[in-house]
Amino acid sequence: MPDDEGKPMTTIAVLGLGEAGGAFARDLVAAGAVVRGYDPAVTAPDGVLDTGSEAEAAEGADLVLSVNSASAAVDALKAGVAAARAWADLNTASPGTKRTLAAIAAEHSVPFADVAIMAPVPGKGLRVPMLATGDAASRVAELLRPFGASVEVVDGPAGLAAERKLLRSVFFKGMSAAVVEALTAARAAGCEDWLRGMIEDELTRADAATVERLVTGSYRHAVRRTAEMAAAAEMLAELGVPSDIASATRDHLSRL
Repeated sequence: MPDDEGKPMTTIAVLGLGEAGGAFARDLVAAGAVVRGYDPAVTAPDGVLDTGSEAEAAEGADLVLSVNSASAAVDALKAGVAAARAWADLNTASPGTKRTLAAIAAEHSVPFADVAIMAPVPGKGLRVPMLATGDAASRVAELLRPFGASVEVVDGPAGLAAERKLLRSVFFKGMSAAVVEALTAARAAGCEDWLRGMIEDELTRADAATVERLVTGSYRHAVRRTAEMAAAAEMLAELGVPSDIASATRDHLSRL
């Protein structure tokens, strides 16, 4: 479809119109893209052409963004890949799943990109930092950057972006779980404000040396810390708080 000056307009298909996909679709429309959407459970936002299937959404699109769910990623690709020119999977799936998707796309001679969303989408929309790998990574960046997208291309096969995102998740989500468990226990003990302040202070003072101190200290003091975390798990049980993180930390230190 040409614009007012006769230049071809970029057409993007968005599969999955939930929190992330809906935000991307709205931002693309606002930036001037033609957007074709498909989601069996969500009505397309204003300005998005609501289609009846993955294949219908992909038909005529310069790029398909699959933003549904890891569990639906393979089925979505199989349903729409024959009509696609290029496919980007933005779901949080394992590197192995991304490699499977790339192989299916290759069987249909469709360029494929593994795209990892590296921060929460709300508040950022299409500007959220994204990491792209695979043979269509540069194409994804070329098509989306003019609409305001933040896409970093890393040389490498599909699966590499997912791998980096999930390695980051081990740290961030693990830390988040530890903070939540600790504050829940502190609330039960009547000292939540004190612990929250201590956590905030530790995070504020963290620097490059902090990571090395955490790693070396875990190995050097593993025996003592195993006993300490066993006591912590017992304390949480006494407070009536599940000790998922404390118990896992005890077991981890015991292995070290």
